[in-house]
Amino acid sequence: MPDIEELMKRAEAARDAASQQLKESMEKSQKIAENIESDAEKAAEQQEVEEQSSANIDAANQQRQVEILGQLFSPETMAQMAANQELIQAEVARQVSNYAALGVEGMMDQLFGEDMGIISAALETLAMEEEDDEDEMQELDQAREEELYQVLENKLAWLDTLPESEPIQYTKEDPQWGRFGILLSGIISTVNDHELSGMDVEEHIPVLEQKIVSLVRRSWGINGRSELLDTIHYLSQEGYILRYQAYCEAETPEELAEEGIDEEELASISRGWRFVQHFKDRYGPNFLIGWDVGRAAMLARWGYYLGWITEGEAVGILWELSQKAAKGLHSWREFAQSYLFGGMMWKLLCGDGASAESYLGYLADAATDLLTGNSDMDEGQWRDCPWPETHKTEFNV
Repeated sequence: MPDIEELMKRAEAARDAASQQLKESMEKSQKIAENIESDAEKAAEQQEVEEQSSANIDAANQQRQVEILGQLFSPETMAQMAANQELIQAEVARQVSNYAALGVEGMMDQLFGEDMGIISAALETLAMEEEDDEDEMQELDQAREEELYQVLENKLAWLDTLPESEPIQYTKEDPQWGRFGILLSGIISTVNDHELSGMDVEEHIPVLEQKIVSLVRRSWGINGRSELLDTIHYLSQEGYILRYQAYCEAETPEELAEEGIDEEELASISRGWRFVQHFKDRYGPNFLIGWDVGRAAMLARWGYYLGWITEGEAVGILWELSQKAAKGLHSWREFAQSYLFGGMMWKLLCGDGASAESYLGYLADAATDLLTGNSDMDEGQWRDCPWPETHKTEFNV
């Protein structure tokens, strides 16, 4: 049977030993803490001495520089230098104050320079155009329409005079098809000052990416991949070709009108119908291929740039568009004429008679640069990529 007293003695001895060990540990920790504090104080004192010494050295150096400058320059020059230093400091303070007062928009302008200024100006112009839309609609009467027909005739005749090399044969695997597909977006790219050297339309920097997003949304109402692909499909399968054909076949504008449309929509249809009736004996529906294909090619490149479609998808779309263009048209001149022709029909449907003439001018100038421009000035891309040789499609109905 265990001895209770013996067990109690052992427990008490163990407790005393543990207490003694804890006391010794605490004393040791206290000494370590005191040593650390002492070392820290010494280090701080040493750092203060070193900083004071460094400050004294700097002051001595500055004084020596002043003495040297005083030997090199006259007192008047030294006084002027001191005054200049004060002016510099004042100018720095003024610039800081100015930048603080600029706000976010002003800072963006300073950061991105003329590009941001151009974008801001364009947005302001768009706002002004929206305000003036109703006035422009009222200005577009049938007499003005007839004038615009003649403007179009003159531009088409001008494009027909531009020099162009003969079409060449492309093999199916020819890498030139890729280049040709990109250049189908040439007119819009040139008007918008986009790159034509590759699939990307601009550098990938935020302000330019936002610019393209805004352009696609504002001009096309496209907000992402699904809407982009739907629009490209529409342009490549239907587009203005089918619209022009329907307008050719209609005896009156009212035949084209759906039930319940308002007067503005009927006026738009009537302008389009009169345009088609005026030109249908010379240009059939397939003459709109360039207008549809050119815009679809631009959308494919915009979509790739924004990451809405992959490069492989963009290449595939441009390949299909290239085949359609090559089969339906037989020169860059004809492609440009098609684009201007479709552009005028679009302007008339929109009722935008005020800017239609200048719009055609921009398109014609872009086509001229692409066909005859200087390569050193990033022009002449169409000239350097001849049209694929195929059997010509007749345009007359």
